[in-house]
Amino acid sequence: MSKIQTQVKQTAFTSEKGFIHKYQKLIKEVVIPYQYSVLEDTAEGNTEKSHVIKNFINAGKVLSGGDAGDGFYGMVFQDSDAAKWLEAVAYSLVIFPDKELEQTADKLIDIIASAQDTDGYLNTYYTIKDKDKRWTNLLEGHEMYCAGHMLEAACAYFEATGKHVLLDVMVKNMNHIYSVFMDESSPVKFNGIPGHPEIELALMKLYSLTGNKKALELAKHFIDKRGTDPHYYENEVKNRDWNIWGMDPKDVDYMQNNLPLRELNDATGHSVRAVYLYTGMAEVASQTNDKELIESCKRLWKSITKKRMYITGGIGSTGLGEAFSVDYDLPSDTAYCETCASIGLMFFASRMLEIEPNREYSDIMEKAFYNTVLAGMQEDGKRFFYVNPLEVIPGIAGVAKTHKHDLPERPTWYACACCPPNVSRLISSFGKYAYGENKNTIFCHLFADGTINFENGAKIKCKTDYPYGFTIEYDIELAPEKMALAVRIPSWSKTFKISKNGTEIGSQDLKLQNGYAYIDISTGDKIKLELNSNPYIVYPSAKIPDLSGNISICRGPLVYCAEGVDNEKEITGLFILKNNEIKIQDPQNGITTLLVAGLRQEEAEELYLDSEPNFKNVNIIMRPYYSWANRGLTQMKVWFPSK
Repeated sequence: MSKIQTQVKQTAFTSEKGFIHKYQKLIKEVVIPYQYSVLEDTAEGNTEKSHVIKNFINAGKVLSGGDAGDGFYGMVFQDSDAAKWLEAVAYSLVIFPDKELEQTADKLIDIIASAQDTDGYLNTYYTIKDKDKRWTNLLEGHEMYCAGHMLEAACAYFEATGKHVLLDVMVKNMNHIYSVFMDESSPVKFNGIPGHPEIELALMKLYSLTGNKKALELAKHFIDKRGTDPHYYENEVKNRDWNIWGMDPKDVDYMQNNLPLRELNDATGHSVRAVYLYTGMAEVASQTNDKELIESCKRLWKSITKKRMYITGGIGSTGLGEAFSVDYDLPSDTAYCETCASIGLMFFASRMLEIEPNREYSDIMEKAFYNTVLAGMQEDGKRFFYVNPLEVIPGIAGVAKTHKHDLPERPTWYACACCPPNVSRLISSFGKYAYGENKNTIFCHLFADGTINFENGAKIKCKTDYPYGFTIEYDIELAPEKMALAVRIPSWSKTFKISKNGTEIGSQDLKLQNGYAYIDISTGDKIKLELNSNPYIVYPSAKIPDLSGNISICRGPLVYCAEGVDNEKEITGLFILKNNEIKIQDPQNGITTLLVAGLRQEEAEELYLDSEPNFKNVNIIMRPYYSWANRGLTQMKVWFPSK
C-alpha cells in the first residue's frame, strides 16, 4: 500500500467561525432546505421542475406491482441529485446536528430503498421506463454513474449517523453490479465499462470504509478494462435499436476510452468524466501500489495543470462536449469551466496528495475551491453557475451563438442539475480536503478555522481569517510522542515566517519537503504561520494565444476580476499599469477589494482607428472572482492588457 497519508474522517473537523464556517452555515440554513424543496417540486419561483423524489416513489410503485403514476421525468441521471443532496446532509450533520433534517433524510432514504429491485438493481429511469433495457446502453445510460453517487452518499451518511439502511441498499446494489460485470462467461458484459466514470471512486470509498474486497476488485476491473477495447461502445450501439441522446460511439477521446489508462499522456474529453476517472485511478493505484498507474496519474495531472487549466482552477475550455480541447487553448470569454469539473479536480488532487504530499496538488486544490467552486454559487445560496467564464460582456455572453453557454447571471436551477448539489457536498466536507494524517504526522493542506480530531491521537485547533487574513495559528491541544505537523507553504507566498511557542524557526532549522514545512510538536505547543499578504501579478505563458500581453491580479489564493458595476459600467477599454502600487481596500460585506492603477481608452465613433486613441488615468476596482455576478447584470473580466 503506497498511501503516505490519508484524508481525515468527515467527523474529524468541526468549526464555529471563519470563512469556511460561514459557507457551511449557508449550506445548512439555506442551500440544503432550498435544494430539498427543488427535489420535491415545492420550490417557489420560476425553478426548473426536478421530480427526483417522485421518480423514486413511482419506481417503488412499479416494483410493488402498481402503475408508474406520472412516470419518470428528467435526465437519465436524475437520481444522482438526490444522492448528492444526501451526501451534503451527511457532512452538514457532523457540523450542525439537526434531528429534523436527519429525519427528512431518513424518510428519503426509505423512499430510495423502496425503489430497489429484489436483485439489487436501483435506477428509476429504467425501473419506470423499460426494465428490459437495463445494462444495454452503457454509453449513455448513466446507471453506474447514479450508483456511484448513491454509494458515496451511503458511505457519508453511515459515517455521520451510524445508520446503515442506505449503506445496506448500496452494498446490495454493488453486489448486483459485480455479478453483472465480473462474469467472464459473458464477454460483452465482462468487457463493459461505465460510460460516465464515477463509480470507480465511489467503490474505493466503500472499500476504505468497510474493507469490502469486492468493491476494490470491481473498481480495479473497470480501471483495467477501460481503453483496452476502443470499439466497445460502437459494438454496443450495433446491438440495440434505441438511444437516449445519440452520442457518437466512435468519439473515444471524449469518453476516455482511447487507450489503456496506464498508457495515457493527455487529459481528453468531457472534463468532469475525466477527473472523476482520474480520481478513481489514483485511489486504486495507491491502494494496490500500482506504480505504473501512479505514473499515469502524474502525467495526466501535469497535462491538466501545466497545459489545460485556467488561472481560476477551471478546466474544460470548450462547450462542445463540455471538454478539454488542446494544449494552451484557454479562451476567457467562451470558457466552459464547469463547476463540477473543478470539484472533480479537487477530488483528483486530494487522492494525489495521499500518494505524495506535495504542494503542487494542494495549491491547485485551493485554487479550484476559492475561485471556480465558490463562484458556482451565488451569495444567497439560491442561484448557481454551471459554466464559469473568465470574461463576460452582456449582449454577447449568453446571446451570441458561440457564447450561449456563458451566462452573465446565475440561474436558480437547471434541468441538468449536477452542479448545485455538488457544491453543497464539497463545501460541507471541506475539512476532509483541508487535513490529512498518518501514524506520525498531521497534514494541513488548506487553511480553515476549526478543531480537528485525528485518528492518530492528535487534536489541534486552527485559528485564521484566511483567505483574507494571512496568519494561521495552530494550538496543539493533544499530540502523542514523536508527532509532526506538516503545513503547506503556498507557492504564491514567496516569503513566510513560522514560529513555535513565540520563537521564529530559522531557515536553517526548518525542514521543508515538497512545499510542506515539517515541525515537531508536543501537547501545548503553539505554531504560527505568517504568509505574504501583498497582491501580486500573474503573467500567462506565451503559449496561450488568447492572453498575449495580458496580466491578472491575485492576492493569496484569490484571483481578482473587475466588474462594470464598479468601473463606470465599462471595462473592455481598461489597461492595467503594472508598475504601480496595488492598494488593498477596507473590507466591505466580508470582501476585500483592490484598487489598481490603470488607463481607460476613450470611446470613438470608428470601429478601427488609424491613430493612437486617447487614454485617461483611472483607478480600477477589482474584487475576488468568486464574488462576481452578485449585484445585477454587469461586465466582468479577469485578464487585462498591461502598460
